[in-house]
Amino acid sequence: MRRLRSLSTRRLLAIVAGVVALAATAAVAQAALTGESKPHPKPLDRAILDAANAAPVDGLTARISFTNALLPSGALPNGSASPLVTGAKGRLWIARDGRFRLELQSDRGDAQVAFASRMLTVYDVSAKTVYRMALPAERSVHPGNRRPATLADVDRALEELARAWTLSRARPTSTAGRPTYTVRIAPKDDGGLLGAGELAWDATHGVPLRAAVYAQGDTENPVLELEATDVSYGAVSDSDLTITVPSGVKAVEVAPPAGAPGAEHDVGGAAAVQKQLPFKLAAPTRLAGLPRQEIRLVRFDDDQGALVVYGKGLGRIAVLERKAGAGSMLTPEELQLPKINIDGATGTELATALGTVVTFERGGVQYTVVGSVPPAAAENAARGLR
Repeated sequence: MRRLRSLSTRRLLAIVAGVVALAATAAVAQAALTGESKPHPKPLDRAILDAANAAPVDGLTARISFTNALLPSGALPNGSASPLVTGAKGRLWIARDGRFRLELQSDRGDAQVAFASRMLTVYDVSAKTVYRMALPAERSVHPGNRRPATLADVDRALEELARAWTLSRARPTSTAGRPTYTVRIAPKDDGGLLGAGELAWDATHGVPLRAAVYAQGDTENPVLELEATDVSYGAVSDSDLTITVPSGVKAVEVAPPAGAPGAEHDVGGAAAVQKQLPFKLAAPTRLAGLPRQEIRLVRFDDDQGALVVYGKGLGRIAVLERKAGAGSMLTPEELQLPKINIDGATGTELATALGTVVTFERGGVQYTVVGSVPPAAAENAARGLR
């Protein structure tokens, strides 16, 4: 201590500066080792504005982790789980023009999702099936008509969003070793079983690097999460964006529902829909205490059915009706689901953290009740169909 006191002020300052430099170097090294690199704090609107106006990247290649905790334990037979259902690690490629391919890897085979030329393709190796769906064309905007977003634009959008949602601040975080901002959004009113959602985007490039969904009552463990764990920016080759499907794989063409944007026909209303159906439509004006909102004609392969929606917001309930005999589109046959009794008809129930699906048949009609509601509410709705 006496030696330290006898040092000159200049010498002492030099030693302190050296210690500070060593500490800063150690902190940087620790951040590099842990992959933590956080951006400077910003107001939410400013962070969004900078992301919206960031220079476009030529492409993105990433390793990703996909979490899916929706299905209850025991719902899937042992060894039959698809990575789309159980979650997995994999890779992601995104081109500058919006094309992408996501590949999830598992012992039973990969699952891939790709988008190009308005076509969404899902190839599930475990099911030996490829699904294809043509998406509606987006309204194009001439490059000369585009203008940079302004802070006023962002503030107006946030004000509109805040009417129904609660938004957090832009929290400085680190994702895949990149500085990111993370925002949490939660419904103000009836959000069904949805608790919140989170989105993290690259603070420099504005590219989303993580998305997560949380159930009511659990703010720590996401039910669904897609997160990049390693990221690089640069051009992506066409071969990385293409799904190769071997011969002999079952192909399913998925058509958008009638009434959806881009659909050729839009048939709505109870009377108009009933004329198109080979069975009697069950569409009471109220179901499980919720008022009926709309009725639409939908198509299932070569058959036609009905979609009836009750209530508003995320807590609404939807009822799909079609001729009996075909497998349910929302509850695959390989799932081991509990049986329930719907006024004498035997049905199945899939209860997840974010919603419930009840399927049963009566009088030659298959009914599927789905909603972000507890099982009791879905069962009550099913019993109200007459």
